[in-house]
Amino acid sequence: MPSRPSLFPLSAQDMEGRLTLGSCDAVELAQRFGTPLYVLDEETIRGNARQFRREFAERYPDTSIIYACKAFIHPWVARVLAEEGLGMDAVSAGELFILRQAGFPADKVYLHGNCKTYEDISFALDMGVGRVVVDNLDELELLERMVEGKGKKMRILLRLNPGIDPHTHKFLTTGGVDSKFGFPKPKAEEALREAMKAKNLELTGLHFHLGSSIFEVEPYIQAIESVLGFAHRMRKAYGFILQELDIGGGFAQPYTLDSPSPPLSYYAEAITAHLKQGIEDPSPLLVVEPGRSIISRAGVALYRVGGRKETASGRRYILVDGGMGDNIRPLVYGSRYEAVVAGKLREEATEKVSIGGKFCEGGDIIANDIFLPEVELGDVIAMPGCGAYCLPLQSNYNASLRPAIAVVKNGEAHLIREREKYEDLVRHDICGSLEDIPGQ
Repeated sequence: MPSRPSLFPLSAQDMEGRLTLGSCDAVELAQRFGTPLYVLDEETIRGNARQFRREFAERYPDTSIIYACKAFIHPWVARVLAEEGLGMDAVSAGELFILRQAGFPADKVYLHGNCKTYEDISFALDMGVGRVVVDNLDELELLERMVEGKGKKMRILLRLNPGIDPHTHKFLTTGGVDSKFGFPKPKAEEALREAMKAKNLELTGLHFHLGSSIFEVEPYIQAIESVLGFAHRMRKAYGFILQELDIGGGFAQPYTLDSPSPPLSYYAEAITAHLKQGIEDPSPLLVVEPGRSIISRAGVALYRVGGRKETASGRRYILVDGGMGDNIRPLVYGSRYEAVVAGKLREEATEKVSIGGKFCEGGDIIANDIFLPEVELGDVIAMPGCGAYCLPLQSNYNASLRPAIAVVKNGEAHLIREREKYEDLVRHDICGSLEDIPGQ
């Protein structure tokens, strides 16, 4: 595919000027399932999962790859990644419920979260998750009581806050000194001491996660050195043996042509090299938690053009039938995207436009100042890099309907989520019709 190849799924092709995904014509997918439509490419998801396992295992054989559900979870995704040998990082009872519905192996699930509720922990214990990553002392106390009450023993990791700036967007930073996540350095030793005293908890390791969309390896190196140094001191002081080191995820993915991300090998080489330099016997299990980098490139959003407009200042807008309701990332994070006209790949991109959504907010712009061929009403716009976070962050703003999701592979396409219906908007309202309203 000559245009924007590295941003689209692995199966994307230019077939006589028309975009195909998984050997399915994108324009025909839009006609068949309607728009907005999110398309997931199975080949890309499986390929990324295998690449993670290969790149890390070749350098550090005792590695476990667990997928961060928050990027996007669905029973179909869970089943595919189970087949590829990945574990799961979940942060709520809701995500755990989806994994259970998918039949995902519970012992390969890690429960994360900075404010786990009683319901979250109870669900995790009943499900039999493999690990709980403890975030604070209150949670540690609650977990110990709940585990004792169920007559179980739970393996845990402590989430440490290494106080390191990963040089990403401030909302995507989770390992800085002011972050709400993890035990800060002054509290880490107390947490470890309390965890080791807990009769029903087995402290197996340490965890950190620096943030998302990290383009550099230096923050990982600094964090590994900091955490291994802490583990060494705790070994001397309390006999703590580091069995697992979970380094989180956050590996950058490209969204635009002018912001290429480093190859996965770049991260894997630096991380494993510094880990091997600093570890003590016995060597710990290395746990890596990719989310975005597994599924981002696999997803493409398809929109239908419903209008064109040129402002008094000369800015040209292409208006589409989606926007911040299905992709709020540009508004929240200032995220940038590219796009193509799915049926005009071989036409010259001569028109500088911004793609505006249908929602009643001035910030509802999902792509700024990109070049496209001349766009007409009814054209299908394809936006790559939409597999991660777009879907979980969707809303019903303006009483809009959340879009359908289709999976493509080898020329076949099927829905894994239907488009919402208007009835869904009031399904959980107490007063669903005028007759139900008290006093009417």
